[in-house]
Amino acid sequence: MRRFLPLILAPLLLANAAADEAPDDTKVPIPAAIRSMLDAAIESGNDGDVSVVVKYARLADPASADAVLAIAQKWRNDRAQARQTTIRQASMFDLWSGRAELGGYVTTGNTDSKGGSAVLDLTREGLQWRHKFHVQADYQENAEITTREHYLASYEPNFKIDDRLYVYGAAQYEADRFLGYYNRYSASAGVGYSAIKSPKIRLDLELGPAFRQTAFTDDTEQSNVAARGTLAFNWRLLPGLSVTQNASAYVQSYNSTLSGTTAVNAKLIGPLSAALSYNVQYESMPPAGSVSTDTTSRASLVYSF
Repeated sequence: MRRFLPLILAPLLLANAAADEAPDDTKVPIPAAIRSMLDAAIESGNDGDVSVVVKYARLADPASADAVLAIAQKWRNDRAQARQTTIRQASMFDLWSGRAELGGYVTTGNTDSKGGSAVLDLTREGLQWRHKFHVQADYQENAEITTREHYLASYEPNFKIDDRLYVYGAAQYEADRFLGYYNRYSASAGVGYSAIKSPKIRLDLELGPAFRQTAFTDDTEQSNVAARGTLAFNWRLLPGLSVTQNASAYVQSYNSTLSGTTAVNAKLIGPLSAALSYNVQYESMPPAGSVSTDTTSRASLVYSF
């Protein structure tokens, strides 16, 4: 039996050796030019740049296509794992990002007027939770008479069901006596969905029931159940240039509200950018003496962090 054992094992050893020498797609040499571009894209940390390099590398050198894709995918997996580790270890004061926007003007001489606006947006992205804060103030004065005074503050937590679907809650406070109310409190809960989610375009939609309590300038108060819907659209036209559209609607039996803001943002230097925006707010049944539609044009300097 011992005499025939080497003859029995020989085919198995040859098969293993052949398997070890079989070509591995991930070991195909990558041309130096392609590898340099891939390394530069990975070093930049921009997934969009990496995707572009992978796309054209596969066309330029099909033989190394799978090797290029494997390197890019490993970089994505490692980065995702590192991000999850960072989020799990972060405290409640970490991982915040946002933007602060400030604009204003002063005129003297034939006209004596001044005005200013300030906006602060904060967002914290977790593995399952997203938190969003928004604070806004607008003030305008002409010949020492206040002609606009608008304040808004909101908080919205999101619980992510998957990569696109989430459940939201929202609480909001507003004050604008020129639109006919001293104070307005709103609370809502519902479902949100990221209909478009790409490096250049993003579209988020939300819909749910709401409750609003309003103290009007004619000394009346209203508490109503409403339907709330929002739209948040962001389109990056070019590196450093983007267009955003944010809209919201509270539809109810008495005094529905529609609001929308269109903005163009252009990067200046570092974290600074310039923004031009136009806001329209409509109240279907304002108190006597107040108009239904109010508009605001704003030019601002934005600091992103």
